[in-house]
Amino acid sequence: MTLEMIFVLALIVVAVALFASERFPVDLVALMIMGILLMSGIVTPGEGISGFSNTATVTVGAMFILSTALMKTGVVNAMGAVVTRLYRLNFWIAIVLTMMAVGLLSAFVNNTPVVAIFLPIMLGVARSIKKSPSKLLMPLSFAGMLGGTCTLIGTSTNILVSSIAERSGQPGFQMFEFAPLGFIIFAVGTAYMVLLGVRLIPDRRGERELSEDFGLGEYITEIILEPNAASVGKKLSTSPLVKEVGVQVLDVIRDKKRLSLPPSRTELQKGDILRIVGDVEKIKQLQEREGIRLRQETKLHDKDLESEDVILAEAVVAPFSRLVGRTIQQNRFRDVFGATVLAIRHRGTLMKKNLEQIKLRAGDALLLEVRKDTIDRLMDDESFVFVSEVGLPMFRKNKALVAIGIVLSVIILAALNVVSILVGAIMGCVLLVMSGCITLEEAYQAIDWRVIFLLAGALTLGVALEKTGAARLVAELLISSVGVWGPIALVSAFYLLTSLLTEAMSNNATAVLLAPIAISAAELTGVSPRPLLMAVAFAASASFMTPVGYQTNTMIYGVGHYRFADFLKVGTPLNILCWILATLFIPYFWPF
Repeated sequence: MTLEMIFVLALIVVAVALFASERFPVDLVALMIMGILLMSGIVTPGEGISGFSNTATVTVGAMFILSTALMKTGVVNAMGAVVTRLYRLNFWIAIVLTMMAVGLLSAFVNNTPVVAIFLPIMLGVARSIKKSPSKLLMPLSFAGMLGGTCTLIGTSTNILVSSIAERSGQPGFQMFEFAPLGFIIFAVGTAYMVLLGVRLIPDRRGERELSEDFGLGEYITEIILEPNAASVGKKLSTSPLVKEVGVQVLDVIRDKKRLSLPPSRTELQKGDILRIVGDVEKIKQLQEREGIRLRQETKLHDKDLESEDVILAEAVVAPFSRLVGRTIQQNRFRDVFGATVLAIRHRGTLMKKNLEQIKLRAGDALLLEVRKDTIDRLMDDESFVFVSEVGLPMFRKNKALVAIGIVLSVIILAALNVVSILVGAIMGCVLLVMSGCITLEEAYQAIDWRVIFLLAGALTLGVALEKTGAARLVAELLISSVGVWGPIALVSAFYLLTSLLTEAMSNNATAVLLAPIAISAAELTGVSPRPLLMAVAFAASASFMTPVGYQTNTMIYGVGHYRFADFLKVGTPLNILCWILATLFIPYFWPF
């Protein structure tokens, strides 16, 4: 073992720990690793930035645009609306059809926006049929993952593993090469959820109003400013109420007129009634202050917190959001978004104290008081996934058939090998913009640059693994411990290792780490690398056991009121089923 090997393997351990801890954003970790490898001289500058020009990175970027075009033209929303009508007829048939619809879309469209579109639809269905949303959201997320395993473009990990195969001199994967096993896994996964999975999901979220659901009764109250109050005559931002006590002022009621989400420059006057939010200790402090009188407590409902200008809404912090890792205060939430955060459901825990200092994570559910004139801007912001029905999005329905035609053409041309998926996707993006299905600005916004930088940085680590021989060394260790039982045991081992790593860290990073090792293991044992690479690709796309292993699970975590144990209870049997199916069928469909 050389010093370079030791350095790269140590760097991998650090990377895995950082990915799993979520201490830093995953894209930043990937770039840190890239920078360290460049500084060490293990990779050349050309090799270091090769991930940005890699076919997988460019293709994934193009697929974001194709997906967004289908969203903007209302194709996905229309399919969701049709399926949800069936819930009033038969719940179980509707669950199956919902999973089939989401799976079909996710086979050709990025599954994260598909789940984002279906989220508010499913919550509306749950209210109308009086079912707990937790029974609907987990099948929704799992269907997105299962559908993504069926095609090359169904998930970025499939494209990524195909690119790594091509880089090593192997043929890339075909559009529907994943389909035989993908359809089996999807069918078994759907049957499992209908027969057992949904029944294992606890009723986590009821039909209560948002204010009640987030437990705001004892945390929002009204105070009256008497003439001798220290805050009278001062601007809101510099008043003792805000600077010393630390409460948030939601409304100022003056002369029977209500000013919602008042700007920080608002000057307070005697007789003002302030509706404030703060924890119990802060409200007790107010009682002890001169010139402050608490109004008689009343139970506040959603309508009390809403007005002609303001509404209550629930939103989820999106995966790879720019808000992640920063506090409400650091994000200047009220100034930037025109909204106040009233409560946060954070990793299954409801938080109402010191909200300004809480670092946001992907999947956090936020209860927001939002100005109506800023709601459209928030809904267009990729940082959020709105799960409240806060308005009807504007779709270009007259362009829906054009968008479907262009995306289908890309798929068919790639499937027939007329053009590569990279060329087809790029040309599809150009045609979508030229035809007016999506604007050029929307196309730029559609690309999740955090994913692009994550892929580029992770691919550099893959280059270092191969270049230093570290991939071969790890492959030798696997072969010596597992390979003695034959190549099928290796397939099973690679699937299990990938699956476990994916539950704790980015699925793309896991695929980049293990795909080169799989190729080295195949070379050492004299078998085709295809089945081992398939094991890595399928396992990296099937992460059901934790809420942090895959983006769609993260999205439903807070809003569904799930606990970590819920995913373990429902997802573990499904993970085991997929592992068994992969071990049995990968050698059959992709012989050694």
